[in-house]
Amino acid sequence: MKLDQNHPLVSGRTSASRLVRAYRGDRPDVTPVWFMRQAGRSLPEYRELRVGTRMLDVCLTPHLASEITLQPIRRHHTDAAIFFSDIVVPLKLVGVDVEIVAGKGPVLGKAVRTAADVDELTSLDPAVLDEALEPVREAVRLTVAGLAADHGDTPLIGFAGAPFTLAAYLVEGGPSKDHIHARTLMHADPAAWAKLMAWTADITGRFLEAQVLSGASAAQLFDSWAGALSLADYTNFVAPASAAALERVRALHVEPVDGGPAQSVPLIHFGVGTGELLKAMHDIGADAVGVDYRIPLDEANRRLGGLVPVQGNVDPALLSAPWDVLEAHIVDVLERGRSAPSHVLNLGHGVPPETDPDVLSRVVEFVHGYSHDRSAG
Repeated sequence: MKLDQNHPLVSGRTSASRLVRAYRGDRPDVTPVWFMRQAGRSLPEYRELRVGTRMLDVCLTPHLASEITLQPIRRHHTDAAIFFSDIVVPLKLVGVDVEIVAGKGPVLGKAVRTAADVDELTSLDPAVLDEALEPVREAVRLTVAGLAADHGDTPLIGFAGAPFTLAAYLVEGGPSKDHIHARTLMHADPAAWAKLMAWTADITGRFLEAQVLSGASAAQLFDSWAGALSLADYTNFVAPASAAALERVRALHVEPVDGGPAQSVPLIHFGVGTGELLKAMHDIGADAVGVDYRIPLDEANRRLGGLVPVQGNVDPALLSAPWDVLEAHIVDVLERGRSAPSHVLNLGHGVPPETDPDVLSRVVEFVHGYSHDRSAG
């Protein structure tokens, strides 16, 4: 399927941006930077907007989701907006009993532990999302229009939870430290597990596709809990479903209006604690790989064969350290990132709620200035 001629990647508005170029392996003069969870809890304007609201209600109210997505762009001047939503939104819309509990995270009304549970869950038809995702599409359209009006070529990144991370929440019934019930099910009943993963891949793939069709210029798949898996389990029980989810976006063709060669939408894959899985995570069809704070970028690049754009990986804990400590760490990340074909500076996970927003703004300014000075030198 071709993207609409008004899509920012097709029209050319975002195709030459620092971020899109970096994801495609073309290192710009200035390293692009954005932060996971840049929209949200660390911003006072976000907290003010959220008073008296529930998380999933906000995610499904287009003007609120768009406004929250744009807040950090106005404040920090990052090189990308990341769409404000939650990975369980498509689960909620398809009919799953799930709520986000403050201080805890997604909580399911019923854990999916048996083949019968899987059969019951997967009887919910993912096709209902074709209509149910309209609030998400509208929020993306509003955001893209806002970026175009006030922020030049700044692109929007769409995102979704990887099939395993969604499945882990479903099986555990909520957050878990070790995801032991999910890991048990994948081995104890491989057929039920495969059915569950195919369903979550369909759900989250549709969620990601809807964001891109509505104007997102890149898409990131978050496998937050994949670090609980061995390489063998990831490869055998998880990777095929993640590949299927990404294929819905991979199949979208970008044919520029100026007649240039067709390209695909940049795809990024990120996981927490996944240093041993990096190559396998790239092999599912990602263009770039997000690296958490546990492994240096030059080592990550070596494991990826020196051929893959990388994203990351400032330690979020250092955002509250003295500036000279944080600055030295950022320089180290930038220099190690130079070993890869291209690099997007980000955190090695998300912005902690207690982070001083002025520090994030200072990081962006420093990264842009450092990259420019080094390039000029």
